[in-house]
Parts: sequence; structure tokens; C-alpha cells
Amino acid sequence: MHAIIETGGKQYRVAPGDVIRVEKLVGETGSEIELPVKAAFSDGGELMAGSRMKATILGGGRGDKIIVFKFKAKKQYKKTIGHRQSFTQVKVGEILV
Repeated sequence: MHAIIETGGKQYRVAPGDVIRVEKLVGETGSEIELPVKAAFSDGGELMAGSRMKATILGGGRGDKIIVFKFKAKKQYKKTIGHRQSFTQVKVGEILV
């Protein structure tokens, strides 16, 4: 069984036992959360409606730094900034139908 979930504006294909990194979620490490499921599929491939998923928060952190460099030719304009995106690591539990 696997499901397609949506959180933080992105969609993920998950199965029970998977560990994924999603956009930062509110909650403490070790707490259990419920995420909405867009679609759930059984092992035979048939679509199941009206399901939700339980997951456990394993921790959080920040990703690698990304350098953003803006430049305009012949205008003496240069700007450099960095960005580190926050994330939450989640372990997928059971998918409830």
C-alpha cells in the first residue's frame, strides 16, 4: 500500500515505514501527527477514497545553504544572499482508510 500526501505545497509518494523530509511542521520530536492523503492505493493498484496517514516526527533541521547571486550587466549591480530552508524529518506510520 502506498499513498500520495500533500504538505508544504509539495506532494510525496509514501509507504508505511518511509522516512521523508518535508517543509517545517509544528510539533515536538516524537509526537504523532496526521497528514491528509490526496490518494491511497492498495497493493493491487486500486484507488481508495477517504483516507488519512499517521506519522511520527523524528526531528528537524535546516538544509544546506544555497547561494543566490543577482547581477545586471553594465549597471554595477551585484547582490549575494544565502538561504537555508527549514525541514522536519517524518517517519510514515500507518495509512488509515
